[in-house]
Amino acid sequence: MTRRFEDARILMYSHDTFGLGHLRRCRAIAHALVEDYRGLQILIISGATIAGAFDYRARVDFVKIPSVIKLRNGEYTSLDRHIELHETLKMRQSIIRSTAETFKPDIFIVDKEPMGLRGEVEETLTYLKTHGTRLVLGLRDIMDAPHLLEAEWKRRDTMRKIEQFYDSIWVYGPPDFYDPLVGLEVPATVRDRMNFVGFLQRGVPKDDAPSHRPEGDYILVTTGGGGDGADLIHDVIHAYQQDPELTFNALVVLGPYMPAKKRNKLIRKGSSIPFIRMIEFDNRMEELVAGAKGVVSMGGYNTYCEILSFDKPALIVPRLQPREEQLIRAQRASALGLVDMLLPHEAEDPLRFAAAIKALPDRAPPSHRANGLRLEGLVHISEIVGDWLDHRSKQHLSIVKQTI
Repeated sequence: MTRRFEDARILMYSHDTFGLGHLRRCRAIAHALVEDYRGLQILIISGATIAGAFDYRARVDFVKIPSVIKLRNGEYTSLDRHIELHETLKMRQSIIRSTAETFKPDIFIVDKEPMGLRGEVEETLTYLKTHGTRLVLGLRDIMDAPHLLEAEWKRRDTMRKIEQFYDSIWVYGPPDFYDPLVGLEVPATVRDRMNFVGFLQRGVPKDDAPSHRPEGDYILVTTGGGGDGADLIHDVIHAYQQDPELTFNALVVLGPYMPAKKRNKLIRKGSSIPFIRMIEFDNRMEELVAGAKGVVSMGGYNTYCEILSFDKPALIVPRLQPREEQLIRAQRASALGLVDMLLPHEAEDPLRFAAAIKALPDRAPPSHRANGLRLEGLVHISEIVGDWLDHRSKQHLSIVKQTI
């Protein structure tokens, strides 16, 4: 049931240095909340270069901060190579702080990076905490291999700062799937603030826009943002080239961040195969997943949620570096029988990969092995936010009565 809150505001931060996962996650949460609560306004701070390519519902908007790119070795650089990284970070920090001061949010939700890119959100967290804003850290189901995350967070003193600033920690996955802080020394006060809300379910947009689904049956091949997806696409093409019995139509979404040279090379290679159609980007991936007979993916968080939401057979070929997040998720989902998995070196064998692709449309969907694994993240987040905003409204009403 839709409820109304007058002048309630939520600010979200999505650092967006590699891929589309952070922005798409924030956008899914924002859209669900404004659908449930009239009068609520949500503003997303994003570093994604193509933040404006997505549709946003009424009362959801975004503020674009200068883009920073994460390289494959884990280092960062400014998108504009003429500006030094430290200057770009200074601009980002200033925009984030001024946006918070002007927007005056009731709730501030930070996606994945507790202090933001290179600590750029810490100053804003300090400011908002002194002004009574509820501070929320959102963690995906899997952050990284425990030893890698522990080293990174110890170097940055992250756990102490999480304890210092955040009122709540939302884990975007169920507790029986994975604990993103497993293997780390987590203070009891931080554990007490953790809420495993569940995976974020997805749906097809309800509007009059033309359908993005191609006609006929197809397998969807997606690399997310595409920045590191060229190897997977190359292996798919190679599998089609080497196995003449692989004739199922494939829709390949290269991703907007795939380097131009690699993208053009793959388009040339794939153009000779009549069963492969390639596109660079679609801002309604939900429709493409919903219409597919199966999905071949690297298994990023959003694609995984879409696979579960639309109950699609899936074959995951995870990225192994610089983070092991996709590998751990694929291993866990494969162990539960929810997806099939090939390691990258296994997918390089064209006949083995072709056999796995041919078997995909006939694979049982995840629901056959889900064992009660439900997608309730958006519902739970909406309930939590509704309770907080109810409390805020009652506090405001009490203050008004006292002044009369």
